[in-house]
Amino acid sequence: MSRIGRRAISVPTGVELTSQGRSVRVKGPKGELKWDIPLGIVLKLDNGQVTFERQKNDKQTRALHGLSRAHVNNMVSGVAQGFSKSLRIEGVGYRAALKGKILEISVGFSNPVKFQIPTGVEVVVEEPTLLHVKGIDKQQVGQVAAKIRETRPPEPYKGKGIRYSDEKVRRKAGKAAA
Repeated sequence: MSRIGRRAISVPTGVELTSQGRSVRVKGPKGELKWDIPLGIVLKLDNGQVTFERQKNDKQTRALHGLSRAHVNNMVSGVAQGFSKSLRIEGVGYRAALKGKILEISVGFSNPVKFQIPTGVEVVVEEPTLLHVKGIDKQQVGQVAAKIRETRPPEPYKGKGIRYSDEKVRRKAGKAAA
């Protein structure tokens, strides 16, 4: 049996989890999320504890067992505390500015790159070279942060580009002088 899927999720106070058929709705102080549980997985809610059981024991259902538990756990912690990713911009003249729901990133191209921020995600520009992507949906926060990083990923020679704040870039030696 799945080690992750077997563990129970405790629902904190202030968070309301409801299940109707295959649909799960989690509502908390930060917002509300909905998700459909895959076929073959059953959610059981009792006394603030959520457990998952599988109806079949085939490979696909075993994989979905742990996935379902992890996804609902992320929903519960997302509406309770939220998720955040930090990005740092390295390079001379590289910076970011927020103009409404559009993030303008200047990273060495002839024109600044304009990135439309989707609903449900908040981008905070703390310094011109430090960004924080925040939201209640872990997948969406990670996806937006990855798309911003994709604009100019860090290069290994000078380390210029956009990186996660905890990311270590392995530097390469340049050409040896003759």
